[in-house]
Amino acid sequence: MHLHGTSRINDIGHLEIGGVDTVELAKQYGTPLFVYDVSLIREKANAFKVAFKDLGVKSQVAYASKAFSCVAMVQLANELDLSLDVVSGGELYTAMIAGFPMERVHFHGNNKSPEEIDMAVRANIGCFVVDNFYELELLKQAAIRHERKVSILLRTTPGVEAHTHDYITTGQEDSKFGFDLLSGQVDRAIEWALDCEQLELLGIHCHIGSQIFETTGFVMAVEKLYTYIESWSNSLNFDLKVLNLGGGFGIRYIEGDEPLPVGDYVKATIEAVQHHVNKFNLSMPEIWIEPGRSLVGDAGTTLYTLGSQKDIPNVRHYLSVDGGMTDNLRPALYQAQYEGILANRANDQVETKYSIAGKCCESGDMLIWDLPLPKANHKDLLAVFCTGAYGYSMANNYNRIPRPSVVFVEDGDAQLVVERETYEDLVRFDLPLNTKEKV
Repeated sequence: MHLHGTSRINDIGHLEIGGVDTVELAKQYGTPLFVYDVSLIREKANAFKVAFKDLGVKSQVAYASKAFSCVAMVQLANELDLSLDVVSGGELYTAMIAGFPMERVHFHGNNKSPEEIDMAVRANIGCFVVDNFYELELLKQAAIRHERKVSILLRTTPGVEAHTHDYITTGQEDSKFGFDLLSGQVDRAIEWALDCEQLELLGIHCHIGSQIFETTGFVMAVEKLYTYIESWSNSLNFDLKVLNLGGGFGIRYIEGDEPLPVGDYVKATIEAVQHHVNKFNLSMPEIWIEPGRSLVGDAGTTLYTLGSQKDIPNVRHYLSVDGGMTDNLRPALYQAQYEGILANRANDQVETKYSIAGKCCESGDMLIWDLPLPKANHKDLLAVFCTGAYGYSMANNYNRIPRPSVVFVEDGDAQLVVERETYEDLVRFDLPLNTKEKV
């Protein structure tokens, strides 16, 4: 059993997070329930900031809010002095409602709508991470309309493939994201941006993938980029002020996952940048990164109540929970793996392996295969670890199941930060059929 952050087993054999008994949380807020260990989020954010400070490098650590966005989480990111990545008008609106400083907002996305761009320009956000020529033109027109000069980074695909699942690999040449480096698209985009008086080109962005356990891919991306940065400096007089190296730092989900300390990722990439800066006699840029999963992933635990069981002799023992792919789509989407325990009987001896099934009407709604547990009973409480990233943010209403609530726990206190949806919420925007008789 591997416990993260402040999680521990208390004197009565219950899982405790942030000094709060999860059995009591389930009683008060119901299940499924997302529980976030705020102290662990603080610890992770501080580790990134300290790594840059120790190296004496000017930086921005931006929380990639797509991992988990709600008003309270954005406010916590502000409290931790992080910048914020958003990828939609909805995430930007959440940041505005949360009172997040707009000058520390970076807007990503491969197909930002004209309305989203207008919204962000009006809000005077800190930077757009531009994905294509279509967006460059939209930004120019929005800047003219609102009489603003807009700061941008150009997202590039450096042709570096991280060792991860195909669905979360983004840095390869064949990607829907960014300007292609090898075909000369980035060169043309730099020329376009430098010639546009409405835009201020700060620098270059790349993101090679997610759930990465080594530094080699990041170092290769830096090396690949700097062969071009040196050329752009000479031929285009392009002064690179900001180099954004994205995120993708892995976390431990299951035994065998071996993520590096965050300082190792930072140190390796900074040393690579410094090497090439010195080699080509260039200025050291400000370094930006975008951790999302690595800030909130292992800080989140989902609590479920056990329901039905199905034992197929010599084949499998199914154990169903009151959630599933409506609160955790990742196993169905890209075969993500998790660990868990019985939160109300954490010290009981393991007796068998159960395959944890969700309640959706889909054979693929399976959360964990062959999870070792004590003999499980109806209404036991199952805790599934490391669900803090892309759990609630991908939550959906398939089978018209309401989305769960979210609580933050810290120092013995629990705060409800997202209310559970109700059946009334599910039909709030439904309109009745017009039953007038046809003529």
